Amino acid sequence: MALFRAIETVRHPHKRLFTDPYAIYFLDNELKRAVKIAAIPLFCGLIQKIINRKAAGALSSGISRTKLIDELLQQTIGYGVKQVIILGAGFDTRALRLDFLNSIPVIEIDHPDTANLKLKKLKEILGKLPSNICYYQIDFNKQSLADLASRNNFNLSIPTTIIWEGVTNYLTQQAVDETFEFVEKLAKGSFIIFTYVNKHVLENPRSFDGAVELFRNLSKIDERWTFGFNPEELSDYLAKFCLTMIKDIGASEYRNKYMPERKELLKGYEFYRVAFATRRV
Repeated sequence: MALFRAIETVRHPHKRLFTDPYAIYFLDNELKRAVKIAAIPLFCGLIQKIINRKAAGALSSGISRTKLIDELLQQTIGYGVKQVIILGAGFDTRALRLDFLNSIPVIEIDHPDTANLKLKKLKEILGKLPSNICYYQIDFNKQSLADLASRNNFNLSIPTTIIWEGVTNYLTQQAVDETFEFVEKLAKGSFIIFTYVNKHVLENPRSFDGAVELFRNLSKIDERWTFGFNPEELSDYLAKFCLTMIKDIGASEYRNKYMPERKELLKGYEFYRVAFATRRV
């Protein structure tokens, strides 16, 4: 995702969906060179096609998903949200790159391995960490989010937006359930924006364009997707945690919304979705 955001950032200012000036710092030298090549208009399409051959639809889905979540997050701030919690933040830098979060307290929670690398890079880039962002570490499959919040006195009494992007498909059912139990404790007027994969891609990868090759590539780097939701059942699942579904949007829909002109990139990754829900009374 850092690669995808870096590539989008070097597009022409009138064509790019967002700017993430920090993304390139999280890449190795080979990927940094790819970004520099992509900055040359003549070669941008070539780099995108190479990525698309390796993971059909991942680039366009990831870029447009980033834009969608940015916009949904901004909406929730407009609705009166006073705090943002980012679960599994990875190398995302929303808390830095989105101006409307400058005066909003942000809590980032991630796996220790990723979090330590990110903090090291941010200190190198910025000199010091931003005062409005707090960083915590947890393994969602092994540790309790509720316990972390209790130990560190998280304020759950104010309207909060949780962003949970690119994480659920790596977790167990228990870890997902426990996270939603935590969300249930949030104040009225809180929101959660999260991604998930259609569980059918885990059961029958051949039913989705590019899924077989994707899983093959994940296996090569010792990664495995372990969890998905059935989209038809998600609203009822969320209701068990006092959450009301607002939107459930698939990759095809948000790609066509934000990049309809990039026809060559709009196929694949249809199993990836973004859900947006609010905390009921």
